[in-house]
Amino acid sequence: MQVTTKAIVLSSLKYGDSSLIVKAFTATDGLKSYLLKGVLTSKKGKLKAAYFQPLTQLEMVANHKNKGTLESIREVSVSYHYQSLQTNIAKNAITLFLAEMLSNSIQEEESNEGLFCFLEAALQWLDTNTDVTNFHIYFLMDLTKYLGFYPDTTNMPTDYFDLLEGKFTTTPSLNPNLSGENLSFFKRFLGINFDAIHTIKMKKTNRRELLKSIVLYFELHLHGFRKPRSLAILNEVFS
Repeated sequence: MQVTTKAIVLSSLKYGDSSLIVKAFTATDGLKSYLLKGVLTSKKGKLKAAYFQPLTQLEMVANHKNKGTLESIREVSVSYHYQSLQTNIAKNAITLFLAEMLSNSIQEEESNEGLFCFLEAALQWLDTNTDVTNFHIYFLMDLTKYLGFYPDTTNMPTDYFDLLEGKFTTTPSLNPNLSGENLSFFKRFLGINFDAIHTIKMKKTNRRELLKSIVLYFELHLHGFRKPRSLAILNEVFS
């Protein structure tokens, strides 16, 4: 079936000497994987490898057989041209990290319009704003709304957040939990929007510890989730 859809690239992997396997989140069909034959060596083809950088926003015409096999792309164009995402060092580190987080988190092969719109708008916000040091933390916490494990905010004034149960508690359990200063920052990220993230002033060590806890939160709630290798690069850039 031929489909015209917007898509956000999550990963591209070299296959053989000349081809790519691209994983993308599409507006029409959720997660899809495509085999792009000869794209790395073809000089005349319509498909260029440059289109398939992490988190590139595309408009494409694709063939979807929907049989769990690799699909194919007929035509592609960039639907939103980033101004700074690939050239700004901090934003590029955030982009690579979030692409890996999304690749490890999104598993659904069906349309999720809310999630697609969130990703599209959030990445455009990252591209056009300058104070982005807290972006990835807020992004991941908001992402949990669409993945089904957003923190339960009842009992929010309490002293602990149980990462396994996903809720605030008055006493610590044997599960991994958040408390103290990192819990205070965690609470401040709940219920705000992107335009307010610059108001949360954190030390580098707090940001790093909180991010580590959020990655663990994903690990505890998503079957088969793998810790992103790019986390170390992100911490290096922001240290």
